[in-house]
Amino acid sequence: MPQERIILGIDPGTTIMGYGVIRVNGNNPELVALGLLELQKFDDHHARLKKILDRTLGLIDEYHPVEMAIEAPFYEKNIQSMLKLGRAQGVAIAAALSRDLPVFEYAPRKIKQSIVGNGNASKEQVAAMLMKILKFDELPKKLDATDGLAAAVCHFYQKKIDITGPSVKSWKEFMSKNPKKVIAFQPPGKKSGK
Repeated sequence: MPQERIILGIDPGTTIMGYGVIRVNGNNPELVALGLLELQKFDDHHARLKKILDRTLGLIDEYHPVEMAIEAPFYEKNIQSMLKLGRAQGVAIAAALSRDLPVFEYAPRKIKQSIVGNGNASKEQVAAMLMKILKFDELPKKLDATDGLAAAVCHFYQKKIDITGPSVKSWKEFMSKNPKKVIAFQPPGKKSGK
């Protein structure tokens, strides 16, 4: 894992796609870019998907990230909305894969939990915490941009956890290197000590 790396975060959407780019030097993330792709003016859903593809490729070509983090679609009662959101996410993922960029997907609750410490946090709470973490003063006009940024920062935190722990090649090796992290499994119905 390189000491300095660029992470692209995407919050996919069919009307607005938010994105954020961070640079990581060791344990210090810094803001590189934050923005939106507004798609409301395009009536045709396929035209919107083309714009998502083009903008994601443009971000990759401009900032040269080594990884992309994307927010996973969450369950909605409106199946049509969920299908459209899934297509938007799929197009952004395809853009990354076409540039051989590894993609990491995070649930909205996981992203909020990693940024604020609360999986039910509001967009405003996430944005405020990102301002503190990355030391920027002005919020974008729409918080979809900070949602994209949150995906990148969430990924940074996940990779930071992976990097700081001892490297292992098997469960057996993990258990021997981390005895305090291993909890003995007690099958239901069995009494301990017998």
